[in-house]
Amino acid sequence: MDQGLARHYARLRHLRESFAEANERLVARLRRVEHAAAERRSDGEGWSAAQIGWHVAAVTKRFAGVVAGELPALTLPDDFVEREWAAIVEEIPSRLKTSSAFEPPARVTRDEAVAALEAAGVRLAGALDRLTPERGLTLGISHPIVGGTINLYQLAEWATAHVIRHNQQAKRVLKEP
Repeated sequence: MDQGLARHYARLRHLRESFAEANERLVARLRRVEHAAAERRSDGEGWSAAQIGWHVAAVTKRFAGVVAGELPALTLPDDFVEREWAAIVEEIPSRLKTSSAFEPPARVTRDEAVAALEAAGVRLAGALDRLTPERGLTLGISHPIVGGTINLYQLAEWATAHVIRHNQQAKRVLKEP
């Protein structure tokens, strides 16, 4: 196996494992609380923990669609230079407003959120399994939240960071230590 392909598989393994771990933490957080607690809206946060889970699943599903090629991606310019993910994360604002496409319904049950998170996680894992090195490096998206253009590998990194960020939000909503 050539070095480029070996790096691709190592990167995919890391992306899949990191995402699965983050997603499972959020799923576990929702499962261990009572239905009413997961579905109760918090004063300062706006969404319930279940609504947060629904939102994360909706975004993950969209990311999976782009990685899988079901939704459009940008062809990256020949001079595209991948920025370090840690530097990108540092620039993401602490407070964001989601687009209406990812606003959760007024009522989301704990079980609906858990099922949506698990299904979206499986979808992203499958999309990553089919990601080729060429697509990973030459296709991407451009979005102001991440400060411009990123490749499909970085989109998977964003998916993980998104879950982690909202798991912290769910923890605050549930008033967990």
